[in-house]
Amino acid sequence: MHRRIDGWHSPNLNKNMEIVEYGHYGPALLLLPTAAADYLEYERFQLIDAISKYINEGKVKVYSINSINNESWLNSKISGRDKVIRHNQFNQYIYEEVVPYIKGRTSEGTPIITSGASFGALHSANLFFKNPWAISGCIAMSGLYDLGAYTKSYWDEDCYWNSPLHYIKDLSAGHLHQIRLSPYIKVMTGSGNYEDPNGSRYISGTLSSLGIDHRLDIWGHDIDHDWPTWRKMLPYVLETQF
Repeated sequence: MHRRIDGWHSPNLNKNMEIVEYGHYGPALLLLPTAAADYLEYERFQLIDAISKYINEGKVKVYSINSINNESWLNSKISGRDKVIRHNQFNQYIYEEVVPYIKGRTSEGTPIITSGASFGALHSANLFFKNPWAISGCIAMSGLYDLGAYTKSYWDEDCYWNSPLHYIKDLSAGHLHQIRLSPYIKVMTGSGNYEDPNGSRYISGTLSSLGIDHRLDIWGHDIDHDWPTWRKMLPYVLETQF
């Protein structure tokens, strides 16, 4: 499998940020790490191995980047306002730096689909819903789509506009139209230990109320909030829906 590590000093984040690329062809799948993990997390936990067939077949070309959650919502030393500012800087890093980088490594017409598990699911959904012109869809696994689950009671307008469960209904008609064009909206969860399928049900209900076509998959009580689950879910989506 082709594997290439790259990186640059991000002007939006004012720090060095790495990115890893797997494969040569196909729609771009951009992986957002869980919690405070790094760009190689999905490789360490064998999720890249689990989808290697689809990478090698050119069904997807995969990219993975660093999280900065430990500098925002997981940082207990800064204020809530500073946390959401850092969150927004991360969004701009994706739109202004990562998206053009991927387009340069693929083509202007290549769709970019975000994906992630747990906190990465919230980021993947949020990045798509906020800017469906830059991101073409999302595969969100085991997520909660209410940012309030992470803010420790801090809330302001910027939190609202990074909390998909809250803001989707307030998007403009043109914005919602662009979201509706996506064939790549997948919401998945288990029902086992540490999973909260209601988070997926709530976001699915919101999407359905707005006429947004999507796929909701709720797996059984033997499916826990852990890596074996995500190593099953992502290959399943790539096999059955790509």
